Amino acid sequence: MIFTSRRGIEWEVKKKIDPYDYVENVYITTRTLKGDWTAPVNPGEPLNNDMHNASVGLSPDGQKIFVYRGYEGGGDIFESKLDGDKWTEPVNVGQPINSEFYEASASFSPDGRTVYFVSERLGGRGGSDIYVATKNRNGVWGRATNLGRNINTELNERGVFMHPDGMTLYFSSEGHNSMGGYDIFKVQKKGRRGWMKPENLGYPINTPLDDMFFSVTANGRHGYFSSSKDGTQDIYKVIFKDAVNLLTLLKGHILDEETKQPIFAEIDIVDLTNNEDIANFESNKTTGEYLISLPSGVNYGISVKADGYLFHSENFNIDSTAEFKEVYKDIFLKRIKVGSIVVLNNIFFDFNKATLRPESTNELDRIVKLLAENPKIVVEISGHTDNIGSAAYNKKLSGERAKAVVDYLISKGIAASRLSSKGYGFDQPIAPNDTEVGRQMNRRTEFKIIDAK
Repeated sequence: MIFTSRRGIEWEVKKKIDPYDYVENVYITTRTLKGDWTAPVNPGEPLNNDMHNASVGLSPDGQKIFVYRGYEGGGDIFESKLDGDKWTEPVNVGQPINSEFYEASASFSPDGRTVYFVSERLGGRGGSDIYVATKNRNGVWGRATNLGRNINTELNERGVFMHPDGMTLYFSSEGHNSMGGYDIFKVQKKGRRGWMKPENLGYPINTPLDDMFFSVTANGRHGYFSSSKDGTQDIYKVIFKDAVNLLTLLKGHILDEETKQPIFAEIDIVDLTNNEDIANFESNKTTGEYLISLPSGVNYGISVKADGYLFHSENFNIDSTAEFKEVYKDIFLKRIKVGSIVVLNNIFFDFNKATLRPESTNELDRIVKLLAENPKIVVEISGHTDNIGSAAYNKKLSGERAKAVVDYLISKGIAASRLSSKGYGFDQPIAPNDTEVGRQMNRRTEFKIIDAK
């Protein structure tokens, strides 16, 4: 857990009595296997300096943090990245998120491309309001937009948190007929830009005092918030017994297949129903760890790439009613060298045909790019089937499908002399054919480097 606290170092305690005499700093504590929290640690620089430093938002994968930095009554939002096991020097995110007025509290969407934040800038509904900004493909934040009168009131809103499901926004407000002070609310997205009516989380979470800065775990079962119900602001935990979240967490490590050492890799996520690029992530440089939030109801194509390696692809077609689960998957990347083989998991054909489906485009274009960047390699595209049907039919179908891939690559400018295709039918299974899961794994297209001129 990363949190903010006003607590003095030991030698200062005798000099200062009021906790508000201390500046805010970021602290880190870790939960043990027994469920206890370790003693909070001040990580020092670069996250903390001699100003107020507050943890105001963490990306769903834990690789980026938003830090408020400044003095009482004014300050800006800064961003720091986890470089291995060290945080980088926080960088001012600049306009349009920061302004000449007070900005605090920020939260990423699960794809990392949208940020919700609190600002006291002019033109709002009153006091501090919640705004949203979206990052374009070049990594530049677009115009900040007020979330409007459905969420913002004439009083103050603070403590914004977007759940990893990408649909549920939590925030604190003095308005919306709160019980007193700040209350915690949640609101669901409605379409691409609209919002439902905010819902007060009620007692015992909310009290007549200030209840703020709510966050909730990905599975929706545990919430954490700050409350002044006992005098000063302390952290509380609440358990939701009947939580239902339509979300899958995909996590694991990116590793070298031969050495099993961690790899720094880029992870691209595509919605295969429309071939829209929806998110980009990176694995941790030191550990190779990655974590991706996948809201239900999307057919995801995932591609992992790193310098000197063949890309690796995965397909996760998640039903719209799929409830929360965690999927652990270590991904092993293969060096670009003769003999290396990868399964092209995001190439699809019409049933019993060799017609490439539109959702194959992103995967096919990744092959084109790989071959263009490595002009000396020669490859074989191979088709494989399960054991349903005759050997002759399956060999013919798999050969036609492999040729369809080669024809696409040639149409994109790859020399035919660098490409060959072959259908193996069900001669080379990679899983038993006595289950549907095994048969699905055997129905595949592969990419093999056969020469490097």
